[in-house]
Amino acid sequence: MSTTLHLGTRKGHFAIEKNGKGWKVAHSSFLGVQVPMLLPDARDSKLHAAVEHGHFGTKIHTSSDSGATWEERACPTYPPKPEGTPDILCPMRQTPVPWNLEKIWSLEAGGADEPGVLWCGTIPGGLFKSTDGGASWNLVESLWNRPERAKWFGGGYDWPGIHSICVDPRNSKRVVLAISCGGVWETLDGGETWDRYGKGLVADFMPPGQEEDWDSQDPHRIDACVTDPNTVWMQHHCGIYRSKDGGHTWQRFDNGNPAVFGFAVAVHPQKPETAWFVPGVKDEMRVPVDGALCVMRTQDDGKTFEPLRKGLPQEHAYHLIYRHCLDVSPDGRTLAMGSTTGSVWISEDSGDSWTRLSAELPPVFCVRFEKGS
Repeated sequence: MSTTLHLGTRKGHFAIEKNGKGWKVAHSSFLGVQVPMLLPDARDSKLHAAVEHGHFGTKIHTSSDSGATWEERACPTYPPKPEGTPDILCPMRQTPVPWNLEKIWSLEAGGADEPGVLWCGTIPGGLFKSTDGGASWNLVESLWNRPERAKWFGGGYDWPGIHSICVDPRNSKRVVLAISCGGVWETLDGGETWDRYGKGLVADFMPPGQEEDWDSQDPHRIDACVTDPNTVWMQHHCGIYRSKDGGHTWQRFDNGNPAVFGFAVAVHPQKPETAWFVPGVKDEMRVPVDGALCVMRTQDDGKTFEPLRKGLPQEHAYHLIYRHCLDVSPDGRTLAMGSTTGSVWISEDSGDSWTRLSAELPPVFCVRFEKGS
């Protein structure tokens, strides 16, 4: 079981540790500054943090002591736009998509056999790769220059963004990522080339005849099983999906209980048939159904979904759980969840019951266990 948990919040980074008295806030960093994304890298025990300063823009810092001290590293920077390159207009807003970093929305480590490789997904849809542990970054132009990018548009934010990056533990060159809104993409050669997939996905919000367009899909979050990476679960804007072939084709589940809308998903690391979601009322409401917060779990590959409510507020509870705010530790039993209202809950029995660690923290942007602790 992991005994260290990291939170990225509206007002800084918080490290949560478990000792003989339970889970407690151990220390904080970057107090007052937004921390939208964190990456505890199990390969070298380093902790990477994306930090958004109001005046100085986004920075990346790295810690070798679980967040006690930090060193500033390079930040992904878009290369100059080539002269004569036309603007891409957002299909929805009809305004040019920015050619610069707006937000770091995902950070992931490369494979165990490629030390130093890091992946960074951004808004407005650029993917960056580092091969030296974050000392430098390069835009993955093979994806940025795909003509399909002209069809991408904003989902959670005004511009499209890469929020999910799944590196195949069997083959580090295979990476699957999800874009909101831009569908599911896969590389088999470490980012040199890309293909998009999405058979079975349906975006109900699109005009008639365009609902199954792969480039217009809005996956809110995807997560793959560690021991069976071909099994990928998705919380989509329009429902819950599962793929058995690595994200190429998808099966939709409309039997969520109490709802199929939400943002977060976490997959059991050893049991591909088990996944957790946090259901809510779609889509302009974005609050728990009937004001009662629950985590929803399937343990039978989507045949049934059960609401898990023990320990969670069941009356006038209007917490929103962002897409990066539900995580499961490598033991498959310990889960953590953080809300926009500054509450954090822990479950040590696979979600059957929950304990609130705090209701006093800033709005939570991401929740991540140290996988090696």
